Amino acid sequence: MTDASLVYVTASTLEEAREIAKAAVEAKLAACANILGGIESSYWWNGELHRDQETALILKTKTSLVPQLTQKVREVHSYDCPCVVALPIGGGNPDFLQWISDETQ
Repeated sequence: MTDASLVYVTASTLEEAREIAKAAVEAKLAACANILGGIESSYWWNGELHRDQETALILKTKTSLVPQLTQKVREVHSYDCPCVVALPIGGGNPDFLQWISDETQ
């Protein structure tokens, strides 16, 4: 197991995803952000079924920074309850995983 995680986030628009990515990378809470583009989301909110267009992004960070990164996303995000889900990275290119560590605080 490494000290690296992928953090999956959904945003209302491409512009919002870019703002989240910029805030996270500038604060050194993420080494990298990949904006995946348009997705269609179906979900329950306030007792109603919704279907909306969103933009997904993946942030690469140290697992130990996930709480701080989550807080940063919540500060920038327009949603009351944004999707921020961390998935630990179990392995991969050691040089890339070291880069994630080197580029985050």
